[in-house]
Amino acid sequence: MYTMLQKYFMAAIGLLSFTCSVAQTASVSMDTATAAPVEEKPAPVLTITGSVDAYYKLDFAKTTANSLTSFTQTHNAFSLGMASVKFEHKGDKVSAVADLGFGPRAKDFAYTDNGITQAVKQLYVSYAPADWLKFTIGTWGTHVGYELLDPQLNRNYSMSYMFTNGPFSHTGLKAEISKDKHGFMIGVANATDFRIPPSGQINKKFLLAQYSFAASDNVKIYLNYVGGQNPDTSKTSQFDAVVTAKVSDKFNIGFNATSNSTKFWDGVKNTDALSWGGAALYMNLDPKPWFGLTLRSELFSDKKQLKPFAAATDGGSIFATTLSANFKTGGFTFIPELRLDNANKNVLFVDKDGVGTKSATSFLIAAVYSF
Repeated sequence: MYTMLQKYFMAAIGLLSFTCSVAQTASVSMDTATAAPVEEKPAPVLTITGSVDAYYKLDFAKTTANSLTSFTQTHNAFSLGMASVKFEHKGDKVSAVADLGFGPRAKDFAYTDNGITQAVKQLYVSYAPADWLKFTIGTWGTHVGYELLDPQLNRNYSMSYMFTNGPFSHTGLKAEISKDKHGFMIGVANATDFRIPPSGQINKKFLLAQYSFAASDNVKIYLNYVGGQNPDTSKTSQFDAVVTAKVSDKFNIGFNATSNSTKFWDGVKNTDALSWGGAALYMNLDPKPWFGLTLRSELFSDKKQLKPFAAATDGGSIFATTLSANFKTGGFTFIPELRLDNANKNVLFVDKDGVGTKSATSFLIAAVYSF
């Protein structure tokens, strides 16, 4: 009898355990079915891009003395441009960029630096607390002008006089605000092109500003400003305007105008403002996807002997015309380019006999690969 009761008791326990197990499984299945799906946040994205370029230049006067703009100051030589690599890491609200360049082009761009920092084109961190607001701290390429350091972002290989005379970059803090078709940027930075202010010299900050307006899908306008006190105590203000317009799928134009005003310190006070400036028109024609032409016409005025005419006995102006062809396949662009510079006085350029002349002509071919 006792044995029989024991068997019944054990059977009851087994049945109860099985029932609880089934109930628990059903409960878990129901909870799983009714629970809200967990939202997966996108992982930060790392993007790596870059470029390499090289060129050959021939000056018709057989001299380097006529090369007065950035990056192509050679004659009858195969020359390196720049090897560039850009790392961009984007998160939900924070992003960072390390943009590095190696070669003569990068060295000329970072002319105020020495050693390894000459390889830094851009290095900054950005924080966007909202879609319409972004803060950036570090070093970045200037907002002033139409042309850019990276050769694959320009259609002419040689640079304009306006680009050459700066600014190149800014190191500081800026805030960018966007609303509908309007954009605003305000910033404070070291003196133009100085990542590290020179030791023992004045270190007052520059004000940066930009207003942009998308008049339509095809027309964009940018109004730019940079100004402040330089390490040598002179005071600079530069106003700049850029307009881009897409006329058709095969033709677009760009326009850039800039004016720089500088007051020098004479030991007692700042002198009257001396200025230089210029304007350039870019006409870009793309009859085929693999072939394009760009004609740049630039007028640069330096009547106060601040820039190209600094070593001359008198100021003057230059009208430069550059015709560049772009042959493209994949990431490769081959650029043959003819350039004619004309000054209003024979104090800048020389002919093949070393005699002063009003004009200079050069031809180059460049190979640019970007990825």
